Amino acid sequence: MRSIEHVIAGYTGDATGRTGDVWDPNTGQVQARVVLGTAADLDRAVAAAQAAQPGWAATNPQRRARVMFRFKELVEAEMDSLAHTLSSEHGKVIADAKGDIQRGLDVIEFACGIPHVLKGKYTYGAGPGIDVYSMRMPLGIGAGITPFNFPGMIPMWMFGVAIACGNAFILKPSERDPSVPVRLAELMVEAGAPEGILQVVHGDKEMVDAILDHPAIAAVSFVGSSDIAHHVYRRGVEAGKRVQAMGGAKNHGIVMPDADLDQVVADLAGAAFGSAGERCMALPVVVPVGDRTADALREKLIPAIEALRVGVSTDPEAHYGPVVNAAHKARVEQWIQTGVDEGAELVVDGRGFQLQGHEKGFFIGPSLFDRVTPDMASYKEEIFGPVLQIVRAPDFEAAVALPSRHQYGNGVAIFTRNGHAAREFAARVEVGMVGINVPIPVPVAYHSFGGWKRSAFGDVNQHGTEGVRFWTKVKTVTQRWPDGSADGSRGSEDGGPSRIQDAFVIPTMS
Repeated sequence: MRSIEHVIAGYTGDATGRTGDVWDPNTGQVQARVVLGTAADLDRAVAAAQAAQPGWAATNPQRRARVMFRFKELVEAEMDSLAHTLSSEHGKVIADAKGDIQRGLDVIEFACGIPHVLKGKYTYGAGPGIDVYSMRMPLGIGAGITPFNFPGMIPMWMFGVAIACGNAFILKPSERDPSVPVRLAELMVEAGAPEGILQVVHGDKEMVDAILDHPAIAAVSFVGSSDIAHHVYRRGVEAGKRVQAMGGAKNHGIVMPDADLDQVVADLAGAAFGSAGERCMALPVVVPVGDRTADALREKLIPAIEALRVGVSTDPEAHYGPVVNAAHKARVEQWIQTGVDEGAELVVDGRGFQLQGHEKGFFIGPSLFDRVTPDMASYKEEIFGPVLQIVRAPDFEAAVALPSRHQYGNGVAIFTRNGHAAREFAARVEVGMVGINVPIPVPVAYHSFGGWKRSAFGDVNQHGTEGVRFWTKVKTVTQRWPDGSADGSRGSEDGGPSRIQDAFVIPTMS
């Protein structure tokens, strides 16, 4: 059976003995085994990073950008192969897998402009003969801990900016679908990055804690569930690291009475059920304002949901494929039962779905709940599956309050033709990313990604200039040169201050 190894400079593939199963969600069969590393494996990766990083940091930003350009070209050339690999381990359909990779490449494309972003600032004549300038310097070694749901995009969100800024990077991808991250690391070396600049270590909690505790790792970026994000943030900060930890979500879609319901339904079909709902920016809660809006929306949603095609990930006609593994399927189905037990109305039940010829696959049909209330656990928590909940709001104020009071604050959307209502909503809602008639408001790569409340721990967002801030530290230089004439003569024999006492005076800026 295929073995998925670490990508560590000088690593010989000597497995530790511990491995994890990598499933094919379409068949329910194990297709590979991934090595689960130890702290000793991480030490080897750190040593290789320490050897490579100073030279990489000394490489001028333009040459680092050329490596990023080449890496982008190599990934684009392998798009079909990477998408099929990703799809076979995650379960998302091929088109969705390509989107996963492309959204990561968008950040790589941003990183190609790193010479401009790293220019720093300069003040000439801040004081008599004094200039001040600032530089953004790499941190040294960064690490990323990434989830199963975007095995291409999220690693590139992290390492693209980190490496372009002059850091070495150690990636710990999800052990559920690790093959694409491994190939990305191989392509980075092929693109011209020195060995040791991008490495991959596999593992579970043992490896995560080793990363958080390692004194040579300066910064950690994490995406996953909120409880683990909080653990990562707390432990990493206690170890003196810079940490950004993105957690869970429960994104709401507010539907105003004037919204185009046909467009809303089309948007919800993709936003709630695409990728089997395994997205932190999925839209699993729809909030129609007023019962007339709710009844009309429900009437249109039912046939649209029933028309969704669930199929194997290679089916070009499928709207979505299986969830990632059997445990996750059971978890989602348990949340559906919880909703029923809490008194929500289960309008469409996706449990018990089986795909002919793939009866052992991890498939779940789409589900729709109505009359969900804010006190229900199934509303409070992230389901992370193909389940859409209708929470009715009597008016605009109640609709604004629902996402604002929720424990998560990742994304939210409003559907309306009323510009004033949209503007008011965007300003007042307590959520980090807002869509106006856009169901999945993931910002473009040169802006930044990040939620509020329990959706994010740390104060610096992913990618864009926020990513550059996270992966660099500022050095500010205040300089004064000795007096002298333009022909090179000096103000004193040794080129020092013209008066010895000048060396003991803090320069004044006025």
